[in-house]
Amino acid sequence: MDHEASGRDDRADVRATYDTVAKAYARWFPGTEPEQAADLEMVARFVASLPAAGRVLDAGCGTGRMLPLLAGAGREVVGVDLSPAMLAGAALAQPEHGLACADLGALPFRTGTFDGVFAWYSTIHGDEAALRAACAEARRVLRPGGLLLVAFQVGSTVHDTGATYRRLGYDVALRRYDRTPDQVALALHETGFHEVDRMERGAMGSESTGQAVLVARAG
Repeated sequence: MDHEASGRDDRADVRATYDTVAKAYARWFPGTEPEQAADLEMVARFVASLPAAGRVLDAGCGTGRMLPLLAGAGREVVGVDLSPAMLAGAALAQPEHGLACADLGALPFRTGTFDGVFAWYSTIHGDEAALRAACAEARRVLRPGGLLLVAFQVGSTVHDTGATYRRLGYDVALRRYDRTPDQVALALHETGFHEVDRMERGAMGSESTGQAVLVARAG
């Protein structure tokens, strides 16, 4: 399967899966329950590096659980997601923030709109072509010097994450692409960013893999 075809199939699966599980997802994760202290510290450092009255895009906001963390100090936060049902949950839980349904590789915003783009485990369901498309779009919508944060599971395999939902009774298909921090750093470099911060940690709690967060500045 070529990259283009794989990207199309992944997007269809992502939308269908998260539309199916959206209400349950909102019950399971109303806030930052899955995050460890080191994860939240990286989010705090990212937010502190943004202008106090800047604009931030939560790229793959899901049901909106991370939006409040990004909105401190008067920042304007906008969320986008591929799943209309997840966005409906975000609108219910976080009605004060702007929301739009969009693919991360084709954002509906003008060039240079945001001071920060926050991709919290939202690039994990796309192949390498999809990752680079998302990074390139983030670079386009960021102002010069703006920051992009990318969080992801560490590894080198493709997982059938739909199996977790199927065990709970949901008829879905979903893949997760694990990557090394250096692989993601290369994608960022090739799309016009330079890395400024990195966190990598081992698996904790119910996690099956390590986790990483990279922050990069638009060149």
